[in-house]
Amino acid sequence: METNQKIIVGIDISKATLDICLLRQSGQEHLVIDNDVKAIRRFFKTLPDPEQTIVSMENTGRFNWALYEALTDSPATVYVISPLHLKKSMGLVRSKNDKIDAERIARFTMKHYQELTPWLPPRKQVDQLKVLLTERNYRIKLKRQLLKMKHDYKLMKRLDLEQHLDAMNSELITQVKQQITQLEEQIEQLIKADEQLNNQAQLIKSVPGVGKVLSWYLIAKTNEFKSITEPRKMACYSGVVPFDYQSGTSLKWKQRVSMFADKMIKSLLHMGAMSAIRPDNDLRAYYLRKVKEGKNKMSVLNAVRNKIIHRVYAVLKKQTPYEKHLVLS
Repeated sequence: METNQKIIVGIDISKATLDICLLRQSGQEHLVIDNDVKAIRRFFKTLPDPEQTIVSMENTGRFNWALYEALTDSPATVYVISPLHLKKSMGLVRSKNDKIDAERIARFTMKHYQELTPWLPPRKQVDQLKVLLTERNYRIKLKRQLLKMKHDYKLMKRLDLEQHLDAMNSELITQVKQQITQLEEQIEQLIKADEQLNNQAQLIKSVPGVGKVLSWYLIAKTNEFKSITEPRKMACYSGVVPFDYQSGTSLKWKQRVSMFADKMIKSLLHMGAMSAIRPDNDLRAYYLRKVKEGKNKMSVLNAVRNKIIHRVYAVLKKQTPYEKHLVLS
């Protein structure tokens, strides 16, 4: 079906409202509706042919939830676009408001929708996992801040506030630690209660360097490996693939990883790689061999991160736990 026969719906999301730009053969239309499930469903019922409708929006976190709920069973094709991807595609921009942003999302989708990956509604269990991980991550950041404040209190001796503030801080840190433990127990229970999640988690954790936290994030970020189905794409998403940087014949730099990556996954993969090269296994042998050849240690460690990703996808494909001497394609 040609693009001009489709209806392109570009949506700019805010907390209370949705700015919508409709692009169709007859022209362009702009409207604003409430950001709630009932209003969204009413709007999509007004469209003549849902199967020929393309809906696109930016990923704005929890402000997307009403749209996700309303569009889960819709026959429309839905795209959730990275805000960075959209920003880098806009070129020179001189104005910005919600109406203009909705039009830009619609026109970007009209040009590139055939290259984009459609949104796949995650199962309820995966959504629960994502929320629990977000809450856990928030509390871990809070704990770091509180520990830093605890150190700073030592500088307040002359104000006679050190002991009082330190006691309050310690109490709060204890509460945060307890909540982190409770959230981790909830995540474990959620995964063990679901056969598909539990099977994936057990297979992933059989790979050297992959612990429970990394397994949780891999499942959540990939929507049970449905949205990122290839190890090379996951390696790119995680920021462990080196890219060429050169211009003409005179300017050529060493290959380096891109700064556009999921920092959480990259950090967890780094810790996983550090853990993987400690015991006696093939990854440790690879690391030691490359370092002995004179390779940079961080470059070799990055290659280990890449190998971990490929091993994760291999065991999921074969549905067989990782074995030390198993040759994985």
